[in-house]
Amino acid sequence: MRLHIDVLGWLHLVWGAFGVLTGLSLGILAAGLSTVLAEQGSAGAPERAAVAIFVVCGGMLLVVGLLMLWFGRLLRRRRAAGRLMALVFAVPNLVIPPFGTALGVYTLWVLLNDDARREFGRPLLARAHEPPL
Repeated sequence: MRLHIDVLGWLHLVWGAFGVLTGLSLGILAAGLSTVLAEQGSAGAPERAAVAIFVVCGGMLLVVGLLMLWFGRLLRRRRAAGRLMALVFAVPNLVIPPFGTALGVYTLWVLLNDDARREFGRPLLARAHEPPL
């Protein structure tokens, strides 16, 4: 299970890097669009809305990408906060096909396993299902 946790950490690092790069790209696109619109003098409400959408989406992707980088690192260091954040972010990742879905399913499979729970110092689930003595 140690290998799966390490691979999961690397996958979160890669996914986070893609998020950061996409967020930066949208920010550059927004800056370029804003500059072109200002030069042409045709910055009406729809054009300003497009720039605002690029800025908001780029900012969100940048923040989420940085968070993914952060807890990808925490996962590789076996920190409980990294496990918790990866489990929380696994659910929204499920609706981002194809890589997000695969990453979300793999995250849930790896981190909800009793061996992984032991790695992070969490109580095992198998004991909860045993009959009392």
